[in-house]
Amino acid sequence: MSMLRGGAVKHFVLAWMVFLGGVAALPARAAATYFTTPQVLKEFFPQSQRVTYRKVKLGAAEQAALQARLGYKPAKAEYVFFVATTGEHVDGYALIDEELGQHEQITFAVKLSPTGTVERHEVMVYREAYGQEISDARFRRQFQGKTVKDPVRAGTDIDVVTGATISSRSMAVGVRRALILLDELVLKPNASQNTKG
Repeated sequence: MSMLRGGAVKHFVLAWMVFLGGVAALPARAAATYFTTPQVLKEFFPQSQRVTYRKVKLGAAEQAALQARLGYKPAKAEYVFFVATTGEHVDGYALIDEELGQHEQITFAVKLSPTGTVERHEVMVYREAYGQEISDARFRRQFQGKTVKDPVRAGTDIDVVTGATISSRSMAVGVRRALILLDELVLKPNASQNTKG
């Protein structure tokens, strides 16, 4: 049996700590990429003739209105809404956005009806090492039918996924934001004055 002496043990422990510290400092890798933007739009609007986009820049009035409704200042100065149409009829809208999980951003997409109801929610890129269960249909289906009148809060009307509590909350925050952004920036009367596209 070989035994390490005090000095050797110290060097071993020090080397092990440096190794563990290096591993912890490595950048997180995407656990999964489920959709690109063209893929998710094709999934959302397979029957639509066209999918265009509307870029909305937030002026001071829009930022103040959104902050009052969201309870926090929007992170972006502009948002892009994808608009699916067939002839002159709007088939629906989509918003692709990001929300911080425990450590990394989660890229997600929300499909909304012409009147602002969630029809579908997809995780596009999940970058955390664990918690991918939020991409499961069972979790995502909870958002279907939600409107701006619903709380859309984890633990209230959205059940959290065990082992992915923070990511579950993040998706609830993100979907709620998508509903409010569409309502405030696109569906409200006079909402198109800061729109480009």
